[in-house]
Parts: sequence; C-alpha cells; structure tokens
Amino acid sequence: MKKPRKKASSQKKTTQSGRTNRKKTSGKKRTSASRKKNPFTKKELNEFRELLLNIKEDTLTRIREASENSLMKSPKEMAGDMSGYSLHMADVASDNYERDFNLGLVSTERELLMQIDNALTRIEEGRYGICEISGKPIKKTRLRAVPFARYTREVQEQLEREGKI
Repeated sequence: MKKPRKKASSQKKTTQSGRTNRKKTSGKKRTSASRKKNPFTKKELNEFRELLLNIKEDTLTRIREASENSLMKSPKEMAGDMSGYSLHMADVASDNYERDFNLGLVSTERELLMQIDNALTRIEEGRYGICEISGKPIKKTRLRAVPFARYTREVQEQLEREGKI
C-alpha cells in the first residue's frame, strides 16, 4: 500500500521585473536546530565526555578535601589546640582567613561543576561545540583547553569587553 504524498506548498515570490515565481517547499518547517549540525563525530563527543567526567571527578575530590581539611573543623581543631584554653587573636584571625579562603575555593569549584554538568547536557542534546550566541562551531582546540566552553573565542572576548560575563 502506497503512502499518500504530502502536497508541496508553493510560496509566491515577486522578482524585480514584476513577475511572480513560485517556489516549491516540502511542507516541513525548518527549525534552527535542524540547520545547525553538530560538528563532531560520536568518537570525538565520547572523548570530550570522558574529559569532562575526569575534570568533574577531580573537582569533586578538591571540594571534598577542602571541606574535610578546614570547613568541617572547629576553630580549635584547625589551630591544633584541643585543650580548653583560649586561642590567641592572631591565630583566630589566621584560621578565619583560611576558612574564608577555602569557602571561596569551594564556591568557585561548585560553579565549575555546574558548567561541566551543562556541557554534559549539551553533549546529550546534540548542542555541544556550538556557540550559544553565534551558532558557529567552537574550535576543537578551544574545547580541548576549555571543554565546557559555551561560546567561540570571538564571542567570549566580545562578552568580556561588554562586561556581560
């Protein structure tokens, strides 16, 4: 049994001479996603996925170590003083600085984790390696250096000049 064909719709187009030409279309709507094909092979995407997963594991390890070394300890434990005596103010200030510094590191590492997770999602959705603003492919050398990059180098520089990121 033959499937009925969809009738091709026609669109009118007027030329400069005033003539009307009809352009046949397939009836299918084009989306921006169908025009932008992923520039990488499955093998390359798997390599980038592995790279991202390795970076994620290293980042999680750094967060865990920072949490165990300073964020989960009391001020007395950090100073190495387990007695009931008070601590010197300079020691307390130094320990507080170290604790705040580690909190900042953990915060930065969490942001990196979010970027990595977003990149892994883009791989699954077939959008990895395509600039989110220009729609142009991101160069492989850039992605090897910054595998969670969302923009081409040119777009990234433009955004940084404008202070948007």
